[in-house]
Amino acid sequence: MNYILFDGTVREALLPFTYTRPVADIRIGILTIREKWEKYLGFTTTTITEEYLSAKFPMVEMEENILINSSFLPNEELVELVKNLQPNQAIFDEEEVVAFYTKDTQEEVDFDTYEAIEYNDDVIRIENTWDIFSKNGEAIEADFELLTSGRKSRPIPPSNNVISPENIFLEEGARVEFCTLNASTGPIYIGEGAEIMEGSIIRGGLAVCNDAVVKMGAKIYGPTTIGPYCKAGGEINNSVFFAHSNKGHEGYLGNSVLGEWCNLGADTNTSNLKNNYAIVRLWNYETENFANTGLQFCGLMMGDHSKCGINTMFNTGTVVGISANIFGSGFPRNFIPSFCWGGPSGYSTYLPKKAFETARIVMGRRNIELTEVDEAILNHVFEISKKWRV
Repeated sequence: MNYILFDGTVREALLPFTYTRPVADIRIGILTIREKWEKYLGFTTTTITEEYLSAKFPMVEMEENILINSSFLPNEELVELVKNLQPNQAIFDEEEVVAFYTKDTQEEVDFDTYEAIEYNDDVIRIENTWDIFSKNGEAIEADFELLTSGRKSRPIPPSNNVISPENIFLEEGARVEFCTLNASTGPIYIGEGAEIMEGSIIRGGLAVCNDAVVKMGAKIYGPTTIGPYCKAGGEINNSVFFAHSNKGHEGYLGNSVLGEWCNLGADTNTSNLKNNYAIVRLWNYETENFANTGLQFCGLMMGDHSKCGINTMFNTGTVVGISANIFGSGFPRNFIPSFCWGGPSGYSTYLPKKAFETARIVMGRRNIELTEVDEAILNHVFEISKKWRV
């Protein structure tokens, strides 16, 4: 069977992260949503997404296909229903389509002609940017079970101070020495080639993905995900790093999400709680207004390729777009559009040519190329985000 992941109705609410990727490639827990579905299904997947992203994330259609709404995270019961879908059948969670069967000969899909299968069991769904960190604990536990079931962890070195070692899993090549690992509050997963340096104090759940580094003396509260090739230091609480992003120094990051190729300068701090303890409102690209998160704790949402200078202070509930460069004393505003250069004293446009020069240097240090396809995507984001830059 051919499985295709589609963005669904939530893509706009998940900006700025979906500016540069389909919903399927958001990381939550240990794996991306795509990686989860592929492991459960036993098949690779392709994607239906925005046209400007399709060169990097293509769709392959075959004679028979099952389309899956990427905002829903898989579990055993849901995957079983998906695998057993037959022609003219669709799975629904209330009014939202979860998955449906289609053939390449169908010109359009009319769900009124489909047999509706209701899915009423618990399922993790990502509908807003803040869901990425607020539902990360559930996702880490589910991924930990998926990845470690029936397998044996590499030995935990005896130099570590360990609580609940049965909830700790080290992949091949993982390194951790002279650290405190408390997995009584959630599992701790340390991926291939990852390192937690000496003196770090870890409270699960925590995912340190492949080749990521936790710097010396870091203090990390779960549930937190440090994505592949990321660097994490200082104090971190309930945050998600997608991949190739760095917070390598002291400073606090809480209830936050960093995309790819982000960098936080030394002593950068994020506020995740308002002084009056009020519910946090967060910029929403879909409504073009500030949305009520329903959360008392909410920090920073930073899109791909954005960076900030040393001693940057982010206010509670700040959204930073793609390829922004922020610096200067004082608090920046709590919505910083894509391709902005500056800080509290004012902003100018960060032209793509200059942004690409930096991106090539940053990515080149990891032996990764900024391709023409990547540039085309970022140029498109530059154009469609013009209205936010003043």
